[in-house]
Amino acid sequence: MGIKVKICGMKFPDNISEIASLQPDFMGFIFYEKSPRNFENVIPNLPESIQKVGVFVNASLEEIEEKVTQYELDLIQLHGDESPEFCYLLQQNKFKVIKAFSIDNHFNFSALNNYNNYCDYFLFDTKGTKYGGNGITFDWTVLENYHLDKPYFLSGGIGAENIEEVKSFQTKAYAKNCIAVDCNSKLEISPALKSTEKTKQLINAFKE
Repeated sequence: MGIKVKICGMKFPDNISEIASLQPDFMGFIFYEKSPRNFENVIPNLPESIQKVGVFVNASLEEIEEKVTQYELDLIQLHGDESPEFCYLLQQNKFKVIKAFSIDNHFNFSALNNYNNYCDYFLFDTKGTKYGGNGITFDWTVLENYHLDKPYFLSGGIGAENIEEVKSFQTKAYAKNCIAVDCNSKLEISPALKSTEKTKQLINAFKE
């Protein structure tokens, strides 16, 4: 189906190795102390094909630089209230940037205009009480209002149980710039601990 898979909120080294063996395209590590998935471990050796994404919420440039160096991160995902200027600053430091936005039925997509030149990707997540990991899906038809060509990750309550919904979404004209699904809480046995069985089912479905 031509869509990549990001498994986010990884935390436990053995579980990371198990999920890495399934060959997702991206693995996300959350560096946010208020999250139950806050990462403070060692990342085991991963296949070169898996890109490591560091997820930050209103972090300082210094903190991000430190984590990029420590964990050899490939991409930076900003999941807070970061400004276009901050995204530009990261790009000037040669970082690839994913800027996340919380989406509901009233989201104003013109808010993305100022970010368009300063991000490599957008990520559209469900607006909820937390910055991420809310486990609920937004109404994807609202993406009919997305007017830019920036590639994006689709996030929010995506798991093995809605594979067919994602495949149906991919057939829509407004999904043409969706390059990946971002999966987290719906694959979990408990916070941060991913089910190998569910993850395998999901990854295999999108490799068909």
